[in-house]
Amino acid sequence: MFYLALVSGLRKGELVALLWDDLDIENKTIFVSKQYVRNPNGELTLSRPKTETSVRKVSIPQEAVDLLIQEHSKHPDNQYMFPSPATGEMYHPDSVAKLHKKILKDANLEHIPLHSLRHTFATVALQNGIDVKTVSSMLGHYDAGFTLRTYTHATRQVQNQAAETMGNFMAQIM
Repeated sequence: MFYLALVSGLRKGELVALLWDDLDIENKTIFVSKQYVRNPNGELTLSRPKTETSVRKVSIPQEAVDLLIQEHSKHPDNQYMFPSPATGEMYHPDSVAKLHKKILKDANLEHIPLHSLRHTFATVALQNGIDVKTVSSMLGHYDAGFTLRTYTHATRQVQNQAAETMGNFMAQIM
């Protein structure tokens, strides 16, 4: 689950709501159409994401597909991609965050919030030349401008690399 969060940028409420039917093995995509969130009354509910751009297909690497197939073999009759080991039902989002914290602590790693995996995905994607429109659509952002404003540090680094590349190119032809 945490690997998928890191390579896809999915939110924890989206991760826990995933069903096996949401995985397209052949096309290596995850269909995000629901999330588990707190409603205004404070109760957890399964709902459609708040914007139409949050309903999306997200491409994932083959390694993620392979890990998901391996995970499915552990509980082949369960509809949830990541069922709670305690109940067999949908994981509670807060339980996932606590599990993440425990894994980091047990590994003697510094605590980072689970949501930081989403930010890491976006930052690394942008730093490695993935265009902002693609990153924005994978994150389910309403527009690429929001992604640009949120991840300015990453896009600045890519711009610096682009400037250096263009400088080197021009130096070769002059």
